[in-house]
Amino acid sequence: MTFVDTSVWVDAFRGRNAALSERLRALLDAREVALAAPVRVELLSGASRRSLATLRRVLSALPVYYPTETTWALLEVWVDRAVGAGQRFGVGDLLIGAIAAENGGAVWSFDADFARLARLGLVRTHRARGD
Repeated sequence: MTFVDTSVWVDAFRGRNAALSERLRALLDAREVALAAPVRVELLSGASRRSLATLRRVLSALPVYYPTETTWALLEVWVDRAVGAGQRFGVGDLLIGAIAAENGGAVWSFDADFARLARLGLVRTHRARGD
């Protein structure tokens, strides 16, 4: 399962990168895309009034994963590990990463923070050709 981050969705929605859109479409067709609840909220909150209903309908076709008690416990462990390594992360990225990790998924993002989280062994990242 691949948890697609906001950065990838935004690039795909803008339609400027046909290869990216095709890779995302292939994952969607294979039913390999998951949506962390914080990403859903980020996408909806950034939508225009005109596109909001359509976006909500499109996103409703995807499985949405919500934080659990385990997610929050995992975040606390990760914060300790990150601080020990001299790293800091935003709560949104930590939450998305923990939801993905808890559910055995990889994160596909253009946000460098996820690469740093992966280097600490906290998340797996999805690497599509050309990323």
